[in-house]
Amino acid sequence: MKQRETGPARVAQVRAQLADVLATLDDPTDVDAFLEDLCTPAEIEALADRWSVVPLLAQGLSYRHVHEVTGVSVTTVGRIARCLEGGAGGYRAALARTADPAEEHPRVAARPEHPDDRDDVPRPGTPHTS
Repeated sequence: MKQRETGPARVAQVRAQLADVLATLDDPTDVDAFLEDLCTPAEIEALADRWSVVPLLAQGLSYRHVHEVTGVSVTTVGRIARCLEGGAGGYRAALARTADPAEEHPRVAARPEHPDDRDDVPRPGTPHTS
């Protein structure tokens, strides 16, 4: 995305305004309409794809399995996993607000992305069983 020649203060101000607007929209229909006006169809699809990965990672599914279920690249799945584990906290906050309180979401273990990520590859801290 092309950056305009504006100062960091202006960028921060506009981003804060956008966050404020999003926070005021409490009806999903209004949020969807706002996104449709704000974003291109491809941007909305990318946002939806990324969000579809979050609950699957929170359930502890492997990167490869998440890729197979969602069609999102393993590289993107790895990036989302890193953000879920150590990012700004946005995915975790959204997940906590949308999750069924009776459903447990285990902490996602950080692990390096690997193109050959398979279900049979042990995760760090998980005993390998043959």
